[in-house]
Amino acid sequence: MRREEKKVRGATLRRMIRSVLPYKFSLIASLVFGIVSVTLSLFVPVLIGRAIDGMAGEGRSNGAGVLPILLVIGAVTLTSAIFQWLMTAVNMRLTYNVTRDMRRAAFRTLQRVPVSYFDERAHGGLVSRLITDVDAVSDGLLLGTSQLFCGVVTVAATLVFMIRLHPVIAAAVAVLTPVSLFVSRFVASRTYGYFREQASVREELGAYSEEMISSEKVVKAFGREREAAERFSEINGRYEKKTVRAVFFSSLVNPSTRLVNGVVYAAVALIGSLFAMSGGGITVGVLSSFLSYASQYTKPFNEISGVISEFQNAVACAARVFEVIDAEREVPPSEGAPAEDVRGDIEICGVSFSYRPDKPVLRDVTLSVRAGSHIAIVGPTGCGKTTLINLLMRYSAPSSGRITLDGRDISTLKRCDVRRNFGMVLQDTWIRTATVRENIAIGRPGATDEQIVEAAKKVRAHSFIMKLPKGYDTVLSEAGGTLSAGQRQLLCVARVMLAEPPMLILDEATSSIDVSTEMKIAGAFDRLMAGKTAFIVAHRLSTVENADLIVVMRDGRIAERGRHVELLEAGGFYRKLYDSGFGGAADGT
Repeated sequence: MRREEKKVRGATLRRMIRSVLPYKFSLIASLVFGIVSVTLSLFVPVLIGRAIDGMAGEGRSNGAGVLPILLVIGAVTLTSAIFQWLMTAVNMRLTYNVTRDMRRAAFRTLQRVPVSYFDERAHGGLVSRLITDVDAVSDGLLLGTSQLFCGVVTVAATLVFMIRLHPVIAAAVAVLTPVSLFVSRFVASRTYGYFREQASVREELGAYSEEMISSEKVVKAFGREREAAERFSEINGRYEKKTVRAVFFSSLVNPSTRLVNGVVYAAVALIGSLFAMSGGGITVGVLSSFLSYASQYTKPFNEISGVISEFQNAVACAARVFEVIDAEREVPPSEGAPAEDVRGDIEICGVSFSYRPDKPVLRDVTLSVRAGSHIAIVGPTGCGKTTLINLLMRYSAPSSGRITLDGRDISTLKRCDVRRNFGMVLQDTWIRTATVRENIAIGRPGATDEQIVEAAKKVRAHSFIMKLPKGYDTVLSEAGGTLSAGQRQLLCVARVMLAEPPMLILDEATSSIDVSTEMKIAGAFDRLMAGKTAFIVAHRLSTVENADLIVVMRDGRIAERGRHVELLEAGGFYRKLYDSGFGGAADGT
């Protein structure tokens, strides 16, 4: 195992142990129940040996004295089973509490990481870490706190019982059994890396599956079913190879330790028989007890070897979950100077940005926006329009340069205040599982019913809302239920209309609305934008012709700027977009 892997494995293991400490009382209870259960179960072979000696001696074949011993064996076995059940119940509760805490910690982190964190990672992979990997940690912890502990206690207690019965035979057993540990350690040290590779490919498989399922219509529309299936088969094939390799090497532990255990059992039988025949102070009953102990003594080594293999997988998966938990968080939204009485003066000064150092998205963008002015941002796909909007909203931070709001750098202001002063209507609508009324009032929770209805009427959404089964009390699903794409977007426009923020971002705000409806609500948009700073990302001419300033972006730079007529007369890139009907100016990064 490489040194770096050993370091990561050790740190992960220590962290897993620390995650159990908050539940130390459950851990202590589990240990007590386990010790009692194991001790009682190990007392049974002694009783069986006594019963055998009671029947094997001369004149004792009637077995009259065996019945009381059998009753004691039954009582001891039942009591041991009860404590075993209690230990298992406590272990399950302990394990699921720990894994619940891990999922909560990971999810809390995902709520606080920058938006760029999700841009750089497959969503299906993150889901795989929070579900599949945490389940693997749960399985490893459950086995570790039950079988591993019980195995260790069984080995220690059995050795004590054997020493009391016959120290010489016990010494022979103690000398031979460490071979099992060496075999287990040798195999386990090589399985961690394989399980880590398996988890990595499993994440890739989950990410690709999520992507294909969520994009099913696109895949079918372009007839890419065969390519999607081939790509899935390729990833699945690699996952199969990694899994077979990990399982194969981890499975070597059990047969190897069983071989060693068979040798130990045979040695006990041979040595014990020699002592019994030579009158070495051992009876048939004691030999029977010893053979039972030899079997019980070696059995935990098989279980422990299996637990170690499972635990290797758990540690590898836990390392991936801890990577999510330890992801760098954004500055808390409440930290920074307050942004109150915002006018809407924005200065973008030499801003550059890239998701990867070798691929810049924005290059030295400079733009001055006066309060109350309307700025249209146009350009082809991938020119950086949406990225610029993300920087304004502080979803990402510029790689260089700065953005000021009313003369103050937005990086020094409370992030929650910056976003509260922007109203956004995006091309992709977002509807949460709630009533229509609650969906409209997201940006202004204290709004009255009259204000909500008024906002819906302004955007021409009231009529279709009243046709829903329960009107404004109709519960919508995240997918919007039976609402069309245009109706969902009208609800999003109504949100901003209700909130009335001082600044607006309309990112293809009317892309899902038909032209006649757009013309009907044009007056509502005019009232909405009156006196407010507005950034309009659009490719319909009707939404940009009257803008105070049109910014034309190309390859991450501002290629042109000016009013509609000026740009047409200049005959530059904007003129080409205009002549093509803005066909290539759909929103991009």
